[in-house]
Amino acid sequence: MTYRLYNRVGSGGFVAEAALAMADAPYELEELDSKPGTPLPESFRATNPWRQVPTLVLPDGSTLTETAAILIHIAACFPDKGLAPPPGTPEHAAFLRWMVFTNVNIYEAVLRRSYPSRYTTDPDSIESTQEAAIARMGDALTVLENAINPGPFLLGETMSVADIYVAMLFVWFRGTIDAPRLTALTEGVRQHSVVGPIWRRHFGDR
Repeated sequence: MTYRLYNRVGSGGFVAEAALAMADAPYELEELDSKPGTPLPESFRATNPWRQVPTLVLPDGSTLTETAAILIHIAACFPDKGLAPPPGTPEHAAFLRWMVFTNVNIYEAVLRRSYPSRYTTDPDSIESTQEAAIARMGDALTVLENAINPGPFLLGETMSVADIYVAMLFVWFRGTIDAPRLTALTEGVRQHSVVGPIWRRHFGDR
């Protein structure tokens, strides 16, 4: 039973690839020949009507989209791998909280910065749309910075897929905030024995 992950180098699909690797799940990687920040081929609409990666085809042939949903699903399918706390626990409630918060407030801001024309019909407001997105992203990252207590990860000493997600978005941030805890979290993700090589393939030394 094999997963198929549609991805492209340097994209948000990095976290889905990292989660599958941490789960030791069998998967095939379909890397699309396009650069982040550019539209995916029209032909990809048949696989994902929204033409976004990551897109994960499950072993039963059904398709799962949306990064947070993919990560939560993989963690649930491989509970013995420790990708997330056990369901029903306070720790799992915190995991869900920060996964959704990150998806709604930070990833969305990345999209507004990268694809501002999707969010305004006024060509003269493109720059201000991007500036607002960067500011919003900084505000949301500051919330996460303050939530990392005692750390080094969001939920304490154990790294979850939420940390991988946050680390990726943190290095995409183009503003400036004081975030020593997020910096330490990101370094922990970079140095992880399984995730580190995947990180370097996607993002180099960032």
